Amino acid sequence: MPYLDVRATCLRILEACPAIPFWPQFVQRSHLEDMIVQFTEGLPFLEATEDRKVLLTVPEDTEHGLIAFYDRFLSEDVEHFALSKSYASGLFELLALIDREPAKYGPFIKGHTVGPVTFAAAVKDREGRNLFSYPELSEAFVKALAIRALWQIRALSKSGKRPILFLDEPYLAGYGSAFTPIQRHEVVALIQEVVDYVRERSEAIIGIHCCGNTDWSMIFDAGPDIVSFDAFSYLDYFFLYPNELRRFIESGGTIAWGIVPTFGFTGRETLETLSDHLREGLTRLWALGLDPKQVARQSLLTPACGMGTMPPSGAERVLGLLRGLSARWVQNV
Repeated sequence: MPYLDVRATCLRILEACPAIPFWPQFVQRSHLEDMIVQFTEGLPFLEATEDRKVLLTVPEDTEHGLIAFYDRFLSEDVEHFALSKSYASGLFELLALIDREPAKYGPFIKGHTVGPVTFAAAVKDREGRNLFSYPELSEAFVKALAIRALWQIRALSKSGKRPILFLDEPYLAGYGSAFTPIQRHEVVALIQEVVDYVRERSEAIIGIHCCGNTDWSMIFDAGPDIVSFDAFSYLDYFFLYPNELRRFIESGGTIAWGIVPTFGFTGRETLETLSDHLREGLTRLWALGLDPKQVARQSLLTPACGMGTMPPSGAERVLGLLRGLSARWVQNV
């Protein structure tokens, strides 16, 4: 979110999204809440800079740091991987507000973490090489993201709501280009490791979000409960995978339709135009032979991506459109 006032923002989220409130990242308030930097807190060999980069500082001997890390990880010392208020102010504020009136809100609460592929691609050494060039360290950091995700899920569970945790993977929007140094099976394995770790230890619902075009069959194969995509800009590309999409929904999977644009938002968007676009997507699913009522039960409406770089007035408009669309489609189905 683009705002600076933590409490006021969380109150606005609870007002706009009472069924599934989410905790916000305040990217304009602090570089520590950047989606990459936020999840580096306390991890070895990493240095976060104020220009929102994460530097990999590799000592000649990594053994001591890795042994200390694996001691914590293998003993499932989840609290060691907690996030602090300095890195996730919105998480703690949202939980405090829900705790005051828990019955006022729905049965779910949404959290998020950077996905392992995006994290590995973003963290670089001084020569510009990312974590994919350091397999031993990459393996450790995937495990760090997994156990930190588990800590977050346990924190969200204290609200009395069932957690929904999204793995954000914007890097996969560039998958398949000449600059992607990772194979399809490696992408699936990295994401699946985090998904499986969390699923084996909690009742959380796991989603994967990618805000651009990608090989969606990879995402389905990674085993999430929810697949989130930019339905405003990439509807046609998403339906290039009709068989995988049909199987996903038939097996109980949910689609999060990012129907309200964020990047490229003009302010001219209306409930009518967005509703027509959503109807087009739903109609395509029905054409695959899926039951409209099942599709409705297994659909969420979301912004297309994060709103942190938008003007505050634009973010407010996005929340209003989202709330209006939700009310309209609840009546329609």
